[in-house]
Amino acid sequence: MCPSFIQVDVVIPTQTKYLDLIGSIGERIAKELDNFTGDRAALAYQLNLVLTEATVNAIKHGCDNAPQNCVRVTIHLQEDELNIKVFDHGQGFDLETVPLPDFEHPGESGMGIFLIRSYMDSVTYTRQSDYNVLEIIKHLQ
Repeated sequence: MCPSFIQVDVVIPTQTKYLDLIGSIGERIAKELDNFTGDRAALAYQLNLVLTEATVNAIKHGCDNAPQNCVRVTIHLQEDELNIKVFDHGQGFDLETVPLPDFEHPGESGMGIFLIRSYMDSVTYTRQSDYNVLEIIKHLQ
């Protein structure tokens, strides 16, 4: 028997019309996990939200106003760990300086990183040679 393993690699143009596609991939993965004993509906919702937020941030902030740039999303599941990476070509940012949202006066934006951190176990952001990587890890025990 083959161990639990999924590898998804999606490259999309920097257009928000593809966000539903990215979110639905997360939902589908959650629903198909063989050994997951937790709440599948909750995990499906969380993965949809996290993938959508991470991708919209990459599109909105990571394209350096160059629409020919693409956003790449990889999803790697092995055993009980889900590893999501979102790649963009923007200027980048310091993940540690992202402020908490203003819960008293919430706006239309500013919740993405907070939500990703709330639902996932690890969130890191690094600059590689000519691209950025937002890496998100969820332990599925």
